[in-house]
Amino acid sequence: MGLKRRNKTSAEFSMASLTDIIFLLLIFFMLTSNIAGIPNMELPESDSKTVVAARSLKVTISKKGEYTYNGKTVSSRKLERTISRELGVMENRKEATLTIAAEKGVPFRKVAALMQFAANKRIKAIIATSPRQR
Repeated sequence: MGLKRRNKTSAEFSMASLTDIIFLLLIFFMLTSNIAGIPNMELPESDSKTVVAARSLKVTISKKGEYTYNGKTVSSRKLERTISRELGVMENRKEATLTIAAEKGVPFRKVAALMQFAANKRIKAIIATSPRQR
């Protein structure tokens, strides 16, 4: 009696195609991300780069304690009102990110106050840094 052998299918999964896809996604995100457009300031150093989100609100704090928003010097109270007004106009507030660039020597309490403001408004906050020199 001639019995036919069944073809067994392999349960193996090729990881080669998955690594190619991950590599291509990595290249895509690196090319499409924006590096923060922060004025020439002496920023604290970090091992990571600062990347600006699509809906970023950029605030700079100088050593003198001056706040700058969209290239204009403003007081801390006016800054909060201006950001609140701009958030009210935005269609998708969940995408909004507050990018904080503070020079070296600025008291951290000023940065922390802006981060707390961002938390109260339920938006993300990013602290801009310069890459660490090795």
